[in-house]
Amino acid sequence: MNKMNETYYNGFLLIGFANIENYRISIFFIVLLIYLFALFGNMLIILVVHFHIYLQKPMYFFITNLSLLELWYISTTVPKLLSILLTKDKRVSFQWCFAQLYMFHGLGMTECALLAVMSFDRFMAICNALRYITIINERMCRYLALLCWSYGFLAATIPLTFTLKVPFCGPRHIDHYFCDLAPLLSLACIDTSINSTINGCVIGFATMFNFVLIVVMYINIICSVIRMKTNSGRSKAFSTCSSHITVVMLFYSTAFAVYASPHKHSVDYDKILALVYAMFTPLLNPVIYSLRNKEVKLALRRIIKIRVMNI
Repeated sequence: MNKMNETYYNGFLLIGFANIENYRISIFFIVLLIYLFALFGNMLIILVVHFHIYLQKPMYFFITNLSLLELWYISTTVPKLLSILLTKDKRVSFQWCFAQLYMFHGLGMTECALLAVMSFDRFMAICNALRYITIINERMCRYLALLCWSYGFLAATIPLTFTLKVPFCGPRHIDHYFCDLAPLLSLACIDTSINSTINGCVIGFATMFNFVLIVVMYINIICSVIRMKTNSGRSKAFSTCSSHITVVMLFYSTAFAVYASPHKHSVDYDKILALVYAMFTPLLNPVIYSLRNKEVKLALRRIIKIRVMNI
């Protein structure tokens, strides 16, 4: 598309990564492979948990919810990035841009809540083992999952609503590879300090409130593990939490670096960090929950063995 058409396009233009033109096709195939592996890995976890009776436990119910979320999360941003890399068509309509903004932040805040609920599940399993089955039953699991999804997407309506009311000025070039709040608000014709404050409060509360819950849960878990008399009990307790802790650290470290850091970063720096939590986290989550989980690996081997025997 030539520059004149870009100038009069009644929407937005995603700049993406402007300095990689010479490596565009190579990066396209790398991103495509990551996307396909992320889809395959998360779908595999969902199917393994669904078809294996030994994984019909609350912990794996929440893991399947996380995998479903990651499938949706990576599909919100990566297909458009692939399109930009392959076709050089950087146009995005108003409707799609704000839909992407809403989905991205709704899923992000849902993941914050879901990680907190998963830490509560581990807290109950380790610190209240005798009451765990009666409290964290199937009905409670469904209720907690519904609460996470509702909380995330309801909270995301606040920044969406305030951003929709902002008038945007002339050349509408978003210096990012997807529609995010800060790049969008930088195009505003008016002072957006109030919008930024409200958005920061909503996103900050969504992240920090759940992060504090996770920290509190794990402080109690560590205290309970220390009081255990056997090394095998401690090892088993920590092994059930290690995967979740790894995912929490990966997700929150990058989210805090972008949205909670007091220092201003370059746009390219924020883009790279966005790639980590928008693309690499969905890729690594199934690896973390499968390769580091004996029950999942055992279930996968059994399913493969059954399939092979039936051929």
